[in-house]
Amino acid sequence: MADVNQTASQNAEEFGFAAGDIVQEWLWDDDVDDAIRARIENLTGEDLVDEDYGDPVDGAIIWWRDGDDEDELSDTIVDAYAVLGQDGPLWVLTPKPGRPGAASSSTVQSAAKTAGMNAATPITVSDDWNGIHLRAFGKGR
Repeated sequence: MADVNQTASQNAEEFGFAAGDIVQEWLWDDDVDDAIRARIENLTGEDLVDEDYGDPVDGAIIWWRDGDDEDELSDTIVDAYAVLGQDGPLWVLTPKPGRPGAASSSTVQSAAKTAGMNAATPITVSDDWNGIHLRAFGKGR
């Protein structure tokens, strides 16, 4: 089973994105994991678009670090969800515990709840980053 999970992670399949999906990236900074970005682009066959992209998207990732304003995270979640078509995958990526900028999953869960979302248990998406999948209240997936 570890090989299946590792292969899924190497191919970014755990995010739920598919070929042709347009994925919007929020709160990018120079500390993001470019390997995650490349895996998503390889899976979708599309470049990630930034937060100024004006059309609907199929999925979104938000890079968030401890020390960033929790209210800003809630606002960003609302903004990202507003442009998602048909409830596409929405993820918050945070540095893993012990890494600079590591954020508490409870902080992310609180911001998600404020934004009207449920936050799943964090999963490892790279050596240094965890991912937390968000869903709107009442949406099963």
